[in-house]
Amino acid sequence: ITFIGQLLADLVWAMTNPTKVRWQDFVVAAVQAGIAAIPIIALVSFLIGVILAFQSAVGMRQFGAQSFVAPIVSLGIFRELGPLITAILLAGRSSAAFAAEIGTMTVNNEVDALTTAGLNPMRFLVIPRVLAGVLVAPILTIFANLISVFAVCLTMTAYKIPLVASYNGLLNTIHLNDIFSGLLKSILFGIVISGVGCMRGMQTGTGAAAVGIATTRAVVSSIVMIVLVD
Repeated sequence: ITFIGQLLADLVWAMTNPTKVRWQDFVVAAVQAGIAAIPIIALVSFLIGVILAFQSAVGMRQFGAQSFVAPIVSLGIFRELGPLITAILLAGRSSAAFAAEIGTMTVNNEVDALTTAGLNPMRFLVIPRVLAGVLVAPILTIFANLISVFAVCLTMTAYKIPLVASYNGLLNTIHLNDIFSGLLKSILFGIVISGVGCMRGMQTGTGAAAVGIATTRAVVSSIVMIVLVD
């Protein structure tokens, strides 16, 4: 609760004093959490789209309704699965990385040194990473949605449903509120993932195993919080 209060207060500070934010750290964190995550998100999203399409088509074929598979599965991807898959992957990559970085600094007393030097560790370390998570999560979610939907439409060609028919079904089924609801979730997920990772890093104890424990807790806590927020 204390961490959430400090984070909210410092986010307000960042919005009112944008020139004082460490934008260099923001860019580094955004690249690490965003661009570096594109290959794994593309692979998992494509495979999830193929699996969902095949499994749905098997059931729908009994009713002669294969043409509805692409719109129905894509609706679930835009509203739920796209943001959720992206968030879980980011929890395994970015939240763990943030926890390990800040945890190592905590073990080496670098965080205490910042405080001694009169610098606020929350503003110096946490705020750039949280802002990076807020920016990166929606962008990666859009990318994951597009890859998954393309995989679904491509898979349905095996059931003799052309891409054009699947595309027209998507236009008639998916609306802007479906897309924006998923993006809103992804923004909240980005705050949770980056915030929890930084919090666990700040809570790192002493000893050789402390960073590993903090990293594990960051991933587990992030996934639990993602489900609760969802």
